[in-house]
Amino acid sequence: MRNLPGLLDNLDPGGTLVERHLWLIDLFAWIRGDGESVTAALARIHLLLDAIQKRPELHDRMRAWWLALTQSLDGATLLADYGFSSRNAFISEFAERLRHKILPGTPETLDATELFSLVLPKGFDAQWISALDEAMLARVVALLEPTSWQHTVLEALTICTSQVRAAGFSSELRLRMSSGARETAPFHALASDFETVRTAYLAQATEQSAARPADDPALQAALQQFRERLEACRAAAASVYTHLDEHGISVGLVFRIRQLRERILRIRALLDCLTSANPSASTARLLAHLVTVGQERRSLRSLVSSNSSMLAAKVTERSSEAGEHYITRNVGEYTSMLRKAAGGGALTAITTLLKFAIMGLALSAFWGGFWSSLMYAASFVVIQLMHYTLATKQPAMTAPAMAAKLKDMTDPTALEAFVDEVTHLVRSQVAAVIGNVGVVFPMVLLISGALQLATGNPMIDAKEAAYVLHSLTLLGPTLLFAAFTGVLLFASSLIAGWTENWFVLHRLDSAMRYNPRFTGALGAARADRWAHFMRHNISGLASNISLGFMLGLIPAFAAFFGLGLEVRHVTLSTGQLAAACAALGWDVVREPALWWCLGALPLIGALNLGVSFYLAFRLALRAHNVGDLERGRIRQAIWRRMVDQPMGFLWPTKSAVNTPEAATESPPKE
Repeated sequence: MRNLPGLLDNLDPGGTLVERHLWLIDLFAWIRGDGESVTAALARIHLLLDAIQKRPELHDRMRAWWLALTQSLDGATLLADYGFSSRNAFISEFAERLRHKILPGTPETLDATELFSLVLPKGFDAQWISALDEAMLARVVALLEPTSWQHTVLEALTICTSQVRAAGFSSELRLRMSSGARETAPFHALASDFETVRTAYLAQATEQSAARPADDPALQAALQQFRERLEACRAAAASVYTHLDEHGISVGLVFRIRQLRERILRIRALLDCLTSANPSASTARLLAHLVTVGQERRSLRSLVSSNSSMLAAKVTERSSEAGEHYITRNVGEYTSMLRKAAGGGALTAITTLLKFAIMGLALSAFWGGFWSSLMYAASFVVIQLMHYTLATKQPAMTAPAMAAKLKDMTDPTALEAFVDEVTHLVRSQVAAVIGNVGVVFPMVLLISGALQLATGNPMIDAKEAAYVLHSLTLLGPTLLFAAFTGVLLFASSLIAGWTENWFVLHRLDSAMRYNPRFTGALGAARADRWAHFMRHNISGLASNISLGFMLGLIPAFAAFFGLGLEVRHVTLSTGQLAAACAALGWDVVREPALWWCLGALPLIGALNLGVSFYLAFRLALRAHNVGDLERGRIRQAIWRRMVDQPMGFLWPTKSAVNTPEAATESPPKE
């Protein structure tokens, strides 16, 4: 029922619990209306208060109804816990929110938090509650006479204080706090400080004096001490972030730290409801805040975004450390990149041979994809260990390295330095693609020719060669598959960053170096070498192995579901095209299909590089909080550089021959 006379006629203090709760839901739905404006909602509240004031018997019924409602619910749990996770871990909290999204709530409940979410389910409710003026709040307080409100708030403060202490004493946080935070032990004295506040407040309240809590010296001194202790607890919890920055990020730990910090803020808000100069206004602000956090509490996106932001920053930071090795800044590094890319192209020619050998076994889709995955992964790892370069692995690693240059956009030289990095990067990728493609094509021709001399058969037969020309042609879905491969390249960089973060977080290099089982089996010196090797190569190994398995298995799984999704990697595609040319002989140059495939190769490379770079760069920008305005300035600066110095994107300029920055960088490596 949404009309005021009908609502007031149905107000029944003696009704059942469900009837009281349904009436409350209907009342707030009437106040909210269609959510068209805050002014309309406030006008309805005025109308409600006027209607009750004119009817004394309705006034008495409202007070009796309010008393019955508050006695049946535990308001302290609402004030202390609403908006906070009931779980200790990120995954369980995600499952809990998902359950609340799928399953409806019921007004037949003794849980005040569940009823609150049914009564105030809209973000608009926070707006009109925040707009309540002092006069209207005074009328509401006079109507309801919430005599037990102070005791409810004190109980909520007791709950919050005990939860903050429990979180501060948890081993996950305590072991990662700074030594200074552990020595000062702010969580130990938190309970006694609050008890002093509680005692002083109750003493002031029982004196029945005209003095307000804000004017009581003893209470103010106790509050000052308690607030300082809360700040010390917050600082102690914040010191954990320093440990995480150095030793890896855990989403679960970040989740707990955020919960602790938010509980400290809730304690401050509850204190204001008791001791501020205008408690009713503080209470309205708290209720509006509860509505807002209730919206966030039901949001899966908010949970993922708030708790994964540090992990994204750490992943991009670790990728940027590796990405620096892929950026060339002078002629020496540029030629070194060409040599390393040539080595990568030569090894990819062998990868092409092994790929066709596996296809020749005519295995089932899964096993063919599985053995191809192993072969790809092994090939990429060998390229890494030999310090060669595969061009398409660069963008997802170098994008975070470039975005790291944008941490301080207030520096007038930061933007120009970033454009320089873009120039260096594009030039580096051009060198890597030229080195890969320029070597893999003739190497495959040589291998195929050697096979034909030795066995009488080229690497593949004419039928397979025709299929290669058909699959790589620009007239087909090749470009779509190339863009999809760029997504896989980006995904491999995420896996690499996450794996390295996990490796560092759990201190596995230290375990390998000092654990008695490792040192007993390998010896101390060899264990140290293995630990050093894994610490410096875990990111590359994770990237290469994950990329290999995605390139091999995803097409097999896609075929199972009838998606027909394939991968197009520029270096591998060039090798396959070379094998087809070797099988078909010189007559292939007269085939239009060959030229359509040749025309597709640069576009495949551009999409491999561009898509993976774009995704990695966007993630890095979010991790470094670079806004839309700065992004627009970046685009304009890059365009100006392309117009003014186009050759700088292809070959090192004279100014880049001996730059101080280049002199301090290590040479590029895989």
